[in-house]
Amino acid sequence: MTTPTTNLDFRLDHDAWGRLVLTEASGKQSVGVEPIPSFPISDSERWISICDAQGRELLCVDDLAQLPEDVRRVLIEELARRSFIPRIKRIHRVSGHDPSQWDVETDRGAKSFLIRSDDDVRRLGPYRCMLVDAHGIRFLIPDTRQLDDSSRRTLERYL
Repeated sequence: MTTPTTNLDFRLDHDAWGRLVLTEASGKQSVGVEPIPSFPISDSERWISICDAQGRELLCVDDLAQLPEDVRRVLIEELARRSFIPRIKRIHRVSGHDPSQWDVETDRGAKSFLIRSDDDVRRLGPYRCMLVDAHGIRFLIPDTRQLDDSSRRTLERYL
């Protein structure tokens, strides 16, 4: 179990692909890290885990207020991005392949976005799926069985 960090000497930046990079004081870099709030509703600015791409906790920040302004700003922006997750109701069209342009209907209206590679279309269980666009915005399909036949066939080509 990771204990809260007392050494706040780390940086968070984005690489050329838009992935979040953690640079520790030692210079060690972890690419594709994700901030995960322990209590996103009741205490959203405390107990934030920074996890690697495999979901392993690298460090835990017990209070965002303790961080330097530039690191706090990046972390707050990433947390806000994680909490915005439109739900896909229908896939209208997908054109191209690596990258591919997706035109979908979400619970927030029609959206068009770019998916860089098939790796950005992820199965989260037998029927859940997440798509991550080129800007890091996540789109959720809570139950692929609820999609119409055409949408389901289109999605299956990318899973």
